[in-house]
Amino acid sequence: MEPQRSPLLEVKGNIEVKRPLVKAPSRLPLPGSRFKRGPDQMEDALEPEKKRTRGLGTAPKIATSRPRAPALTTVPQTQGQTAAPKVPKKTGPRCSTAIATVLKNQKPGPAAVPAQKPGTAAAPPMLGGKKPSKRPAWDLKGQLCDLTAELKCYRERTQTLDQENEQLRDQLREAQQQATVLGAERRTLEGELARVQAQAEQGQQELGNLSARVLELEERLGTQESLVQELQKEQLGLQEERRGLATRLEEQERRLQTSEAALSGSQAEVASLRQETVAQAALLAERGERLHGLEMERRRLHNQLQELKGNIRVFCRVRPVLPGEPTPSPGFLLFPSGPGGPSDLPTRLSLSRSDERRGTLSGAPAPPTRHDFSFDRVFPPGSGQDEVFEEIAMLVQSALDGYPVCIFAYGQTGSGKTFTMEGGPGGDPQVEGLIPRALRHLFSIAQELGGQGWTYSFVASYVEIYNETVRDLLATGTRKGQGGECEIRRAGPGSEELTVTNARYVPVSCEKEVEALLHLARQNRAVARTAQNERSSRSHSVFQLQISGEHAARGLQCGAPLSLVDLAGSERLDPGLALGPGERERLRETQAINSSLSTLGLVIMALSNKESHVPYRNSKLTYLLQNSLGGSAKMLMFVNISPLEENVSESLNSLRFASKVNQCVIGTAQANRK
Repeated sequence: MEPQRSPLLEVKGNIEVKRPLVKAPSRLPLPGSRFKRGPDQMEDALEPEKKRTRGLGTAPKIATSRPRAPALTTVPQTQGQTAAPKVPKKTGPRCSTAIATVLKNQKPGPAAVPAQKPGTAAAPPMLGGKKPSKRPAWDLKGQLCDLTAELKCYRERTQTLDQENEQLRDQLREAQQQATVLGAERRTLEGELARVQAQAEQGQQELGNLSARVLELEERLGTQESLVQELQKEQLGLQEERRGLATRLEEQERRLQTSEAALSGSQAEVASLRQETVAQAALLAERGERLHGLEMERRRLHNQLQELKGNIRVFCRVRPVLPGEPTPSPGFLLFPSGPGGPSDLPTRLSLSRSDERRGTLSGAPAPPTRHDFSFDRVFPPGSGQDEVFEEIAMLVQSALDGYPVCIFAYGQTGSGKTFTMEGGPGGDPQVEGLIPRALRHLFSIAQELGGQGWTYSFVASYVEIYNETVRDLLATGTRKGQGGECEIRRAGPGSEELTVTNARYVPVSCEKEVEALLHLARQNRAVARTAQNERSSRSHSVFQLQISGEHAARGLQCGAPLSLVDLAGSERLDPGLALGPGERERLRETQAINSSLSTLGLVIMALSNKESHVPYRNSKLTYLLQNSLGGSAKMLMFVNISPLEENVSESLNSLRFASKVNQCVIGTAQANRK
């Protein structure tokens, strides 16, 4: 005996079995349809036969008044197979079963006749599996008979297929009606099931709420019981505390009487301390005055020390041999010791030069000529950036004291001027140049002087002079490279301060801001490839820091510019050089560079000789540095030379120019104070 199934499962099974069938489009021919071909199509089919007839020279006339049998196109079948009728796609279990039953009981019809190419006569049906002989092209009547017989076969086949199609449609309608009834029953049962499920869920939810409520009440009951116990304990504690407070109150009353007696003694002591505080304030003010006097004395002595060293000082720095460069011969560059021996700082340089054009009477080459130079300080190739800055740190501090300071690097291309002023790439602290080190030093000293009441502000600008045109190296966006808009002007009527129009003046207060400005200027500076260097600076870059200091309590103010200049490479012109388009541009650059460097030398000579007219305006470089080159300024020139023997001629020219500058003496510097 089979187990009794649930009514819900039976309904679900019926729904799955009796799903509504999806009506698929029938591929069988519709009843009443006919394969018709008009006269035009028949004529097109006979057109190739006409052409063949014309080719033979005889064209029999064909009467077109008789009705022509429509041509049928059949699907070619493999020999020995019959064309099976196309059946609609499966739409459901019942429909597919009915269709399969009809197809199984269906008798195979006559084989489809292969389609004939247009213009060829239809062949008679094959008898015994053999292909009939092809009718000749001129037998049009025979061809027409064959087509008529073929058309009759196809009409019988079409009637059979129409009857089968009608039976399948009836079965499909019956299956759809059953599916509709089962769908309605399924929806009714689903609605009932949803209602029962909703009621069950609602009952389950109410049961959960009641359970939660019971738990909440039990928890509250436990809380209330524990609260009652705590209140009872607290009551006992308060009683003990009340007894303790009563005891403390009696003790405090006794202490109060003692404190009142001590208060009278403390008041007398406070009066004594106030008198001592007044005396300390007076002493502090006196020491502040003394500290200010000592600071002024320090500045005076510092300035005297710098003047004793010279208001125009010249340092020589020899760069090391780079990888891939030839090692100079021994004795080419010598650094003789001072009077105190090797412990003295080097101040002399000896360079030997051999002239192959000279010779002795015996034909032997002439001995090399040695050239000796003496400067304020000489830095051999092994000197680091920190050692170089240590020598100029006190000079940089003079700018905070109100003295204009100008430091510039001079030398041929590739001698290390830009490395000395800006440092090397990569952000390595060991190879930082004078500009970032000088600003870090100024920020540190300004912070120390802030404890004495001084406040300082710093405003930076960075320009280059290229072919006697001033360009702003801090320009951004569309203003990059627009040097024609920048001109050197006085700040105002009657003012001695110079400013560059349309140039950016950026307030700075920390090292990161300075590093960002140097990075931007490095991208905007004009460089080109020369015979001496792969990436040569073809302009003078001038970094100026305007320093303003104020002591609000004493009403003191001071201000001075710090100018750090990286001069363009100084090379002599080669008169035998063939000039192409690129060489002409380099020639104009070299002429402008040499002209401005010559003017710089003339200005320094005129200042040394106390001449009435100093040719500042002969060059944009000297005009811009006018306030940093005069009698109230302190100057320091780095002459950078190459250690290679192939550059000995340019090195000698740089050293001779530096020696002339080193012999100049400018008057005593005056601080810019108000």
